[in-house]
Amino acid sequence: MASGLAASAPRPRDLGIAPGIYAPGPHNSITDVPGVLAGHLTLIEGADIRTGITAVLPHPGSLYQERVPAALAVANGFGKLAGATQLRELGELETPILLTNTLAVPAAAAALIGWTLAQPGNEAVRSVNPVVGETNAGFLNDIRRRALTEEHALQALSAARDVPPAEGAVGAGTGTICLGWKGGIGSSSRLLPAEQGGYGLGVLVQTNFGGRLQFLGLSFDDLRRPPSAAADGSIMILLATDAPLSERNLSRLAARTFAGLARCGAAFSNGSGDYAIAFSTHEDVRRTAVRRAQPAYLLELPNDLLSPLLQAAAEATEEAILNSLWAAQPMTGHRGSVEALPHEPVLARLRAAGQI
Repeated sequence: MASGLAASAPRPRDLGIAPGIYAPGPHNSITDVPGVLAGHLTLIEGADIRTGITAVLPHPGSLYQERVPAALAVANGFGKLAGATQLRELGELETPILLTNTLAVPAAAAALIGWTLAQPGNEAVRSVNPVVGETNAGFLNDIRRRALTEEHALQALSAARDVPPAEGAVGAGTGTICLGWKGGIGSSSRLLPAEQGGYGLGVLVQTNFGGRLQFLGLSFDDLRRPPSAAADGSIMILLATDAPLSERNLSRLAARTFAGLARCGAAFSNGSGDYAIAFSTHEDVRRTAVRRAQPAYLLELPNDLLSPLLQAAAEATEEAILNSLWAAQPMTGHRGSVEALPHEPVLARLRAAGQI
């Protein structure tokens, strides 16, 4: 078992692979958004347990007492996202978000409920909406053993920090496969220029989806012999921003992440689960006992100023997915082995095409 912070190995951007037009934040991570915490619990045991949990907290305070506006977008709903209906109905988060494997959702949800009930000020709470996303890592991980426990989820929550989390085969990305290669956790951020508000936006992904791999518009599916025919699979996308937005415009941001997903070659197939949750950390739009009576739309950015954030959402998602592939290492597990994306052929083709 391990929890991890980001390593110092070169990322795609360090080598010239820089999607989009907006600059990243200081660490090109979801934790560039002030207040956001992220952490992992990685579980690798024997020959067939390859799984974990990733935790994302919108802020370090009491999330139940200071709820953040949030929205959910679904491209294809083949998934088991716990807490989805209340999130859509009320437009807010009252717990951290946990990501894990499909059959570990109940254990992670139970941990979130216990964690929330134990927070100071929640002694009278009798309803909790835990939000837990998942992808099915059943090839590398013996998912039927249900090795993850509530304690593992609590360890992931305890590991959450305001520094860049590790990427690749860690946490909820330990056993995932993406576009025929080893997938995992990836993150990226964008910082708007001052004349466009100066707001930040960060994305964290758990990549386990199928399709045909693309980098900067070039296809790389032929790197596999034979090329990947897999189309099914899933992704969880978490987006944080410090822009003052209500759930109405956060839903628009969440939907734009799928543009970044498409740029990487996703198939959006019948068997895919493609989910995006977006939330705002801005203190003026938090739902506290005092602020809940004040409509958030009176505080949020006007629609005319939203376009840069919409573009940044697509860019950061695309780069986070590429980062997840770039950092992942080859892995052997329950039902076989999965190769890591080879870096040099990708770089050579991008150079030849004048893309880097």
